[in-house]
Amino acid sequence: MDLISKKTEAISNEIVNIRRDFHQHPELGLQEIRTGNIVEGYLKQCGLEVRRCHETGVIGILRGKKKGPALLMRADMDALPVSEETDLEYKSVNKGIMHACGHDAHTAILLGAAKLLSEMKNELCGTITFVFQPNEENVGALEMIEQGAMKEPEIDACMALHVWNQLPLGVIGISDGPTMAGMYHFELEIHGKGGHTANPHEAKDPVIAAAAVIQGVQSIQTREVNALSEPMVIMFGTVNAGTVSNVIPEKISLGGTLRYLSSGDDTGENSPRGRFERVVAGICAAHNVSYDLNFSIGHPTLVNDPSMAESVRELATEKLTTPLETRPMVTLAGEDFSEFACRAPSVFYFLGAGIPGRENYPHHHPCFEIDERVIPMGVEMHVRAALRFLNA
Repeated sequence: MDLISKKTEAISNEIVNIRRDFHQHPELGLQEIRTGNIVEGYLKQCGLEVRRCHETGVIGILRGKKKGPALLMRADMDALPVSEETDLEYKSVNKGIMHACGHDAHTAILLGAAKLLSEMKNELCGTITFVFQPNEENVGALEMIEQGAMKEPEIDACMALHVWNQLPLGVIGISDGPTMAGMYHFELEIHGKGGHTANPHEAKDPVIAAAAVIQGVQSIQTREVNALSEPMVIMFGTVNAGTVSNVIPEKISLGGTLRYLSSGDDTGENSPRGRFERVVAGICAAHNVSYDLNFSIGHPTLVNDPSMAESVRELATEKLTTPLETRPMVTLAGEDFSEFACRAPSVFYFLGAGIPGRENYPHHHPCFEIDERVIPMGVEMHVRAALRFLNA
């Protein structure tokens, strides 16, 4: 057992207990006041330069003794509006709020890494910016970037991890290139002319236009893009119109998500959003109705830098105290770490946290749990990956 392994083992209980405290006291996005204060205090105890960012976010900077590149390491802090249904001793005490996605573990893991790396600063060639981000579920990363999270120092590379209980403990999921989906929420209103259902020819029916839109946009993912290399999913989650069964409504409102794995153009007419609006516009024109389309919360595809991904794979299989099995992993789940990754070479990977011998509920489920043995694994991965990048 080398020094890093010994140091990781020595703080394992401390970091697990920090994670349990965060789990018991979850806070929604931009409400992470208690969490942020604990993070800030811990980083200051480690001797880092600390500043606040984006309301409840925290940034800690560790400057190595020697000159070198600047690495950003990120953890998300927010919980979900979910009522916890586990029987954990440290289950949520905040009604209707739960850490059902593992962000409590991410925050604790990065705190542990910051502590160990701060003890090694004389060995570091460069700088590490530790970003503790609020509001990941509603795309808080971009606001942190706009407020200078990647400046002073100017960031050369980024890394982050996600505990994943759909992978067994001891497995790491990592792929080159597109890894997690670009994702946008959309709100679409189709405006027609109301009327009586006995005289539909006197109205402009937005309902039948909406039905055509729901079906028509599905052709994008099967007829316009390569389903193998650029998979796309268009899902409608809400459809609202009218209050009376014999009245044609003036308008209909639809909402949903657009998800895609594409490392190409994210804004032009051939982007997923551009294609989506083209089909909507064409169908609405054909039905002689108008529309308003808004893409609200969203972020680009998360794309892994191949060389950084290979470095993580090598660490996982060769350097860890307990080597991990590596598997390719790509998902259409969204992750706003992509905002960092589209601005600097980056790597994002999944650490298996499934509990052996039991059903492992998916992320965002009220019975979501992780195997806490993943926490020291995450700390060790972060420490070794940072040292390897800075001192390469």
